[in-house]
Amino acid sequence: MRTWKVGELAKATGLTVRTLHHYDEVRLLSPSHRTAAGHRMYSEGDVQRLQQIVSLRSLGFALDDIRGVLSGRELTPIQIVRMHADRLRQQIRTQQRLVERLDAVAAGLGKAEHVSADELIHLIEETTMFDKYYTPEQLDQLAARREQVGEGRIAEVEAEWPRLMAEVRAEMDRGTDPSDPRVQELARRWTGLVREFTGGDPGIARSLNNLYQNEESVRGMDVGPMREMGAYIARASAAANPQA
Repeated sequence: MRTWKVGELAKATGLTVRTLHHYDEVRLLSPSHRTAAGHRMYSEGDVQRLQQIVSLRSLGFALDDIRGVLSGRELTPIQIVRMHADRLRQQIRTQQRLVERLDAVAAGLGKAEHVSADELIHLIEETTMFDKYYTPEQLDQLAARREQVGEGRIAEVEAEWPRLMAEVRAEMDRGTDPSDPRVQELARRWTGLVREFTGGDPGIARSLNNLYQNEESVRGMDVGPMREMGAYIARASAAANPQA
């Protein structure tokens, strides 16, 4: 039976040794064999599980969710592979739409002589940012959600976010424990606004999280501080629901 050391498997798959070690630490994927000298080795079965993990990650699943899917056998290996293939097809369609939009921008530039670089950058970001992380179906859901909520409420939420983030940052700077009632209330407001945006759809919530985890800026906003605040709010939510 073929086996791989951690470095060998990392090199073969393009993953990092650190990633494989992390999967081992969180008990998502551990090498199932040991050599006579005690070295831990990955088996072919481990590679199959790793492929499922990589596919599910590409679909936006969090590691805890992946553990649940694989342990509960909610999806078969072939279903996971097919889901991954479907996502790639969606991404191909998304990229094709992007090409068409950029062609349209190029045609417009041929007529407008005074389009600034900042305007072009903003246009490209607005055109592509969400397409990178949301499926066409999710974008349709978000459009319908926007229509359902109404422009008035959207304006209220856009005004509420800066105030809320300032309050969260203030508590972080004070070193307030996430279990403190003040932070718990901020966490309720935070999750409420996110839920209002996603409509409670867990897939859209995962896509939103991927967007903020992978981009350095969103609509001109530095995402780094947002990630820190999100992690703080996550700890507050965990403190409020220790059994979740």
